[in-house]
Amino acid sequence: MTGARSGSTFGRGAPPDEEALLIADPRLDLAVSLFNAGDWYGCHDGFEELWHETQGPMRPVLQGILQIAVAQLHLERGNTRGATVLIGEGLGRLAGCDQEALGLRLEPLRQLARQWLQALQSGNTGALLPLPTLERVKGDGR
Repeated sequence: MTGARSGSTFGRGAPPDEEALLIADPRLDLAVSLFNAGDWYGCHDGFEELWHETQGPMRPVLQGILQIAVAQLHLERGNTRGATVLIGEGLGRLAGCDQEALGLRLEPLRQLARQWLQALQSGNTGALLPLPTLERVKGDGR
């Protein structure tokens, strides 16, 4: 049996509703919760696992969120260059995505990531900026 709940891969090409399968996958909910708690390493594992299994249009969404999380991990470890690169790459991945995907509002994340990127590029560590979070679409029920 394949599908999100079994932990199997989604196969090649997008299934009829890849996004719905991912939203139903409890690993996504856990990764989002860890992201919002600032557990960058923990959420990295969850998003990366889903990203490796996804071949369709949700792949860049997962990768963009993953890269922004890893950028925060780099910042915690003092690697501002690595953080700057990954925030830029994450923004690039999310740039072509809709306003909402995977039951999440992406625009607030993009806006804050742009602020982080500008701060880092100007030599500021972004210490006064809030940490990024993932906002759920209203009515998602989580």
